[in-house]
This record gives sequence, C-alpha cells and structure tokens, in this order.
Amino acid sequence: MKTNPLGLLLYCRAGFERECAQAGSGYVEAFADARALSALMRKLSWQDLTFARQLVWAGRTVDGMTPRDRVTPVVEAALELAPGFSDFLIETPDTDTVKALSGLSRKLEGFVSQALETAGAFSDDREAPRLHIFFTAADCATVALSWPGRRSEWPGGIPRLRMPRDAPSRSTLKLAEAFHSLLTEDEQERLIKPGMSAVDLGAAPGGWTWHLVSRHFEVTAVDNGPMKPELLETGQVRHKKEDGFRFVPRKPVDWLVCDMVEQPRRVAALVARWVAQGLCQHAIFNLKLPMKRRCEELQLCSDLIAEALE
Repeated sequence: MKTNPLGLLLYCRAGFERECAQAGSGYVEAFADARALSALMRKLSWQDLTFARQLVWAGRTVDGMTPRDRVTPVVEAALELAPGFSDFLIETPDTDTVKALSGLSRKLEGFVSQALETAGAFSDDREAPRLHIFFTAADCATVALSWPGRRSEWPGGIPRLRMPRDAPSRSTLKLAEAFHSLLTEDEQERLIKPGMSAVDLGAAPGGWTWHLVSRHFEVTAVDNGPMKPELLETGQVRHKKEDGFRFVPRKPVDWLVCDMVEQPRRVAALVARWVAQGLCQHAIFNLKLPMKRRCEELQLCSDLIAEALE
C-alpha cells in the first residue's frame, strides 16, 4: 500500500518536549526529505525512543476548519496520505490546555467513521496502517499513520491502567506499565510466569512487590522501611530489612526490580552489577532523572551499564 507521509510526529509527556524538542506542546513534529523519511519508516519503532510515548508518520496539517464541517477536510487529508486504514484514532496532546478537546474528539468519532466507510477507506489487510487524527486546536488537526509492531497500541501512547483497590501505593501502576510497555505480549508470556523469583530493592511500602505477587512471583522485598502486613501474609513475600545497595541474594533470581529514590547513576551501576554477576536474568528499574540534563544523565547511565556488561 503506497503512503505519502511528510514527516514524523512524536507524542510525549508535557515538560519532556525539549528531550524530543519543542517545549510545552506535548508533541514534536520533524520533517525530512522523502529518501531519509523512507529509510526511517522501515526501521524506526516507538520502542527505540526514550522520551516519546508514541511515534506516528505525519501527513498534512489541516487548519482553519469551521465548526460546521471538520470531518470533510480531515478525511480528504487522510485519503491523500493513504488509500486505506485498519482503524482510526482521534487524539490530542496530553496537556491541560488541550484536554478540553477530548469532548470534541468523542463527538467527531461517529461522523469520521461514517465518512471513511462511505469512502471505502477501511481495509481488512493486517498490515494496513492506523489513521491518527491529532487535534492541537478546535480548528487544527494533523493526519498521521502508524503500523502494527512499531507503535504503542494505547490511544495517545498512554496506558490506561486501573488502580487495583488493594495495592498499597500508586507505584504499582508504574511496574504494570513497564511490563506492558517494554515487553511484547509474547515476551510477557515467556518471561513472566507464576512461581518465578524476584528481588524488589527499595520495596516499602510494597507497590511493586504487590504487582509481582499479583503475578504469582516469589518475592524478596528489600527495604529498611515497613511493608504492608497484607503482603507478608500472602506467603509469597520475604522481607529483608537491609540496604538495597548492599543486599546480595543467596542464589540468582529471575527478576530484579528497583524503584529506589537515588541518583540515577548509582541505580544504573547497581543494576549493571547484578546483571554482570549473574544475580538476575532480567531487570526493570526506575531512574529518577533530574529536571535538567535528562538526556545527558540517561546517556551516562547507559554507558555505565554497557561498560559493566562488556
């Protein structure tokens, strides 16, 4: 299927545009010549990017739309971009000033679907692109495409996970999101199995441990602070009141997870040591990056890990 994108569009969390590239907007656009763009499209996936929630391939921006008819110009621009789509999403940047457009998006969905259906634009081809209609104002939207396996499947690239009622803290959602975002469904089936062992460094009060327990892991929770008693009562959790930087398991574990509030480079070096010494098979860890120089700090951590694993 021939498509005609003009550039790429990245969705990101507000405040992270400088790392991607334009402050305050909640999205970044970049344009390239046709040859460079074609090469990027063949190899770039949203999972290759650190600060982007979603990667789509942008076509024309339609502006100056009137409330009387937003559907016709948007659908016309979409059909210039590609002849057919698997489905479509109407999205907005994740900023307070633009979230008010979410109501407009919902109102337009039925009309856009009908217009695309009338145009014969829905395709049964598994490899057909998804159409994204990205509103940045009530009268302005960019049409874009994404392909299976190279995009986030969540609208806006934001996982919509429900807070479990019994979880001890909202941090449990961070680990759930990490599993969903960093692992494919096939990888989750292979690498996350009941009975696996895990160490949770900096575990208290037990948000990440709770998620591991919900997946039927056997967990060693390492923290000098108190854990939720309900977790210890499951029989799946062993609480070690020790310093997470000094703890060493008696035998290797399947997973190491770490959400300690510490300098990113210290956490990176710690995790690298665990992996290099064979203390764990897999690891997920959270780096508390500074407000400034996020990219530089992340690169330093990446270099530390690469050097330790050489």
